Amino acid sequence: MARPVASVEITPEEKEELRRRSLSPISSQRDALRARIILLRAQGRGESEVAHRVGVSINTVSLWSYRFQRQGLEGLTDRPGRGRKSWLAPEKVRKVITEITRPPKGRKKWSTRSMAAAAGMSHQSVHSIWKKNDLKPHLVRTFKLSTDPRFEEKFWDVIGLYLNPPDKALLLCCDEKSQCQALERTQPGLPLGIGEIRTKTHDYKRHGTITLFAALNYLEGKLITRTERKHRHVEWLRFLRQIDRETPPELDIHAIADNYSAHKHARVKAWLQKHPRFHMHFTPTSSSWMNLIERFFADLTNDCIREGSFQSVRELIEAIEDYLVARNENPKRYVWRATGEDILRKIARAREVFAKITTS
Repeated sequence: MARPVASVEITPEEKEELRRRSLSPISSQRDALRARIILLRAQGRGESEVAHRVGVSINTVSLWSYRFQRQGLEGLTDRPGRGRKSWLAPEKVRKVITEITRPPKGRKKWSTRSMAAAAGMSHQSVHSIWKKNDLKPHLVRTFKLSTDPRFEEKFWDVIGLYLNPPDKALLLCCDEKSQCQALERTQPGLPLGIGEIRTKTHDYKRHGTITLFAALNYLEGKLITRTERKHRHVEWLRFLRQIDRETPPELDIHAIADNYSAHKHARVKAWLQKHPRFHMHFTPTSSSWMNLIERFFADLTNDCIREGSFQSVRELIEAIEDYLVARNENPKRYVWRATGEDILRKIARAREVFAKITTS
């Protein structure tokens, strides 16, 4: 009788970090490989199966599994002393690392060349030190912590819909993309060619804006859309009536939306009371990232709007409609995979850091 496969135990925090390493485009191939090995072993897969899937020897899988079990994430890094010894003075390396958060007067961040001048080394050496120590002063990530007093209540309401969609009902992610501009470049761009990148002028003419109302069917990926000149409660009501017409009348509709005032207008509330099959679910304040329609709007912007040159609003609308027709013919579903507990842990860590900064 074969022995049972011993899986590698990992914590949720370790799992999140290993997933980041395995998927990050800036992780080294060595780190990504080791992360994939541990993630597969944590799923209960045997060493031979993991070795076959990632294309390494069983000894390699056994080594990193053993080191992770004994030392955790630290065990996946190379031990000191391996490789060529650094020729940089230790005090210079320490200066680069410690001064990274203190840019020179008049600047908000270091560049490799300004740091090189201050530390007395080449900018290539500074870049090497930054890369080795995972320092990225050139990158900035935006964030917003919600101050909604009912944050967790609304959070679990929306997350629950994604993770356990209701039976005999439609789950629609709804919102409007306002201020879609019909921008016309002042001169024709040069086309893409072999050895030639596509070009466009930096200046443009404005021909007006439109608002795109969209409802994304979470389970199918199809869209119900409408273009309007404005985005008041009047237009929102017209869109709700369109959803009512274009969906099976026997199904309830669970609509996820943000807290824009037009969504909660008195006339909208009155209409919803007369149409009890509509159930509104509002995301917490400053948490539009929870509404998957925003992911579609990002695709629409990148694929259709941003790179276009439109001589009129009508031309912009036609381009968007062509994009939407093709999209609905081959719908792309966005699947929510993150668990609520993992998200709340990240938010809690961010709040702790934010509290330290504001009180210091």
